[in-house]
Amino acid sequence: MNPQEIAKEVLQVEADALIAAKARIDEAFARAVETIYATKGKCIVTGVGKSGLIGAKIAATLASTGTPSFFIHPTEALHGDLGMIGPDDCVLAISYSGESEELIKILPHIKRFEIPLVTMAGDASSTLAEYGDVFLSIAVEKEACPLGAAPTASTTLTLALGDALAVALMKKRDFKAEDFASFHPGGSLGKRLFVKIDDLMRTANLPTVTTDTPLKEAVVVMSEGRLGNVLILDEKKRLVGVLSDGDVRRALMKEDFSLDAPALAYANPHPKTCSNPRMLAAEALELIENHKIQMLPIVDDEGRVKGVLHLHDLVEAGIKR
Repeated sequence: MNPQEIAKEVLQVEADALIAAKARIDEAFARAVETIYATKGKCIVTGVGKSGLIGAKIAATLASTGTPSFFIHPTEALHGDLGMIGPDDCVLAISYSGESEELIKILPHIKRFEIPLVTMAGDASSTLAEYGDVFLSIAVEKEACPLGAAPTASTTLTLALGDALAVALMKKRDFKAEDFASFHPGGSLGKRLFVKIDDLMRTANLPTVTTDTPLKEAVVVMSEGRLGNVLILDEKKRLVGVLSDGDVRRALMKEDFSLDAPALAYANPHPKTCSNPRMLAAEALELIENHKIQMLPIVDDEGRVKGVLHLHDLVEAGIKR
């Protein structure tokens, strides 16, 4: 069998496991969601081996979607980490066999805390399943591994069931994009919803000239400023025009072009500006793209320049529309 066929077979086995599990979803899943939702503290996830790796991912997903959660290893729990579990917490314990020795050893101690225990196992009659207050089956007909030994379909199902718990809890908590972004300030959504213009705008060493500055001097300032633009200010430091490198190129095509003429003669006398430095950077990007400009001057109520926001700064910061 060639690699392509093997891949298709593996995906089919795992897809079949998910579909079969979908048909088994019942009130136990709803009880598991209610149990975790009602928890005032954290949802502690635990498991060993591949189940532990999947459990760590489930804990991370829960934590990032509104359900405080973290993962502890059963062995570490026996050597002090049980102290991380409080009276307001619940535990989600995972073991496909339901008989993992390290996990089974901590179950009596968890029950001693008299906190809810949700279990996930492949055998409903296993020790783990019987210990749990709520049991979720992660049984699969077969693993994708040809030896039937390496957890494959079962770990895929466990991961998917953990996602299902997280999504159900998100909906129950009415968890919105803004909430997600607050937990992911460094991600693209967080940046789009929280980064403001004044977080990124440049305020020092701005390329500025006066209204009577000759074009040849303005071009030098533009080159030194490395923003592809020059801000033209009047005697009161108010913005009266912006000269871009594109304006200079277009000026070269004019019959009366002169390097000694005032830069203002070739500048845009009505540049797009923004007077709200607390505007979201993503909204500023939309302005820049819609008006086909590279730089957005930020001005005060009197038209005096407070800073500039350049397209390159937005791109480097990872701001997207």
